[in-house]
Amino acid sequence: MENIVSVYEKLKALNIELPAVATPAAAYVMYVQTGNTVFVSGHIAKKDGKVWVGQLGKNIATEEGKQAARAVAIDLLGTLQAAFGGDLNRVTRIVKLMSLVNSTGDFTEQHLVTNGASELIGEIFGEKGKHARSAFGVAQIPLGACVEIELIAEIA
Repeated sequence: MENIVSVYEKLKALNIELPAVATPAAAYVMYVQTGNTVFVSGHIAKKDGKVWVGQLGKNIATEEGKQAARAVAIDLLGTLQAAFGGDLNRVTRIVKLMSLVNSTGDFTEQHLVTNGASELIGEIFGEKGKHARSAFGVAQIPLGACVEIELIAEIA
């Protein structure tokens, strides 16, 4: 039980308040559970409640992109919490993150941008947060967002 409590203690210590589940922007659902696996749809970066618009290598630097990815991770955790009936303690493993980084053709630091999400997940879940990952550079993301990330998790 001590590890279970620590997830919420870590969120509190980091001054992170998880948001409510967002409304899908198109014809999909925010998450799907099959067996013990939950697939969370892609979430786009938001800043001050609005889409975090920009392109890495053009008008957003790697460090700002990393902060955007961290913000996405917080939103993903809010959705994950809802998927688990309001209880992140049910997470047994964060399995994988897939990150899309809106970037110019010559920008090559998508992996560093995505660390913003991966590092936060690791900090919150410890060993259970170590995950497989993909990070891609793409020409555009819906609504002009700078980063979009999806997540796969296993639950008890």
